[in-house]
Amino acid sequence: MIGGIMKVLFAGSPAIAVPSLLSIAERHSVVGILTNPPSAQGRGKELLPTALAMAAREKLGDALPIIAPDRLDASAREAVASLGADILVAFAYGKIFGPKFLSLFPKGGINIHPSLLPRHRGSSPIQQAILDRDEETGVSIQRIALEMDSGDLFAVEKFALTGAESTETLSGRCAAIGARLAAEVLDAIEKGTAIASAQEGKPSYCRKISKDDGLIDWNLPSAEIDARVRAFHPWPGAFTYLNKQRLNILEALAYPAGECPPIAEALPNAAAGTIIGMDKARGIVVRSGEGLIALRRLQFSTRKALSYKEFANGLRSLAGLRLESVP
Repeated sequence: MIGGIMKVLFAGSPAIAVPSLLSIAERHSVVGILTNPPSAQGRGKELLPTALAMAAREKLGDALPIIAPDRLDASAREAVASLGADILVAFAYGKIFGPKFLSLFPKGGINIHPSLLPRHRGSSPIQQAILDRDEETGVSIQRIALEMDSGDLFAVEKFALTGAESTETLSGRCAAIGARLAAEVLDAIEKGTAIASAQEGKPSYCRKISKDDGLIDWNLPSAEIDARVRAFHPWPGAFTYLNKQRLNILEALAYPAGECPPIAEALPNAAAGTIIGMDKARGIVVRSGEGLIALRRLQFSTRKALSYKEFANGLRSLAGLRLESVP
């Protein structure tokens, strides 16, 4: 625990929250961590703490209390109250804070949310920004309110999207921005200079992502499939089936509307999901419900990831093979 003026309980679970925790710990006193319980991970289903809990142990020491309840019930509130925190800071914790819980913090709480609120309230704002092919996104620091992601805004930073971001790369950028903004807002709250403004505009909402969302529907337009590949990388991962084997699509690139490589002329009336051939400069070309998409990195389940050229070398013939939604 690093000394500071404000006593902070930091709530979070995934890796995106770690930079914010460490940034705040440099300037304030983190008195405890609130996170989700250990979960089964990896092929061996080993029970492991959350990424935030592991980082807290490594960077802030074994003495820092870590509370990992299944529910924010009376016993969890009692454990939190014993820490005497002034304020709650949350980033991707994953549970709703009720009035009894929030009353434990004299200075209330702030939440770091990776979207331009009120757009993309909910649990998957980064994925949703990619799925919707937003032209810009950002990070919002909001006052924690009883209604999900509805609190007044202390700070917002926006930036343009290129259309090539994955959830992995966009999470890294939002993590860095969130770490800086959250520390600045805490400083302002401590000094009494923080100003929060009501959210403006009509809210939109995003849902929780499931494992099944990664299954590719080849009848969709190529631009939408491209967005799904990027939004679901690294989790749950975009996938399809080839010759009854699960095939993970790690990277893809949609052809611009109206652009058609010469190889597409060989199978002009191919059904959606049909492999047309290989564009040596772009990837393995697949017909979608609207347009073409090049698959650039692929991986059969349990095997290593391959570039499209390596993958093609392992098959006798590509053209005419069909990618399916079932084994």
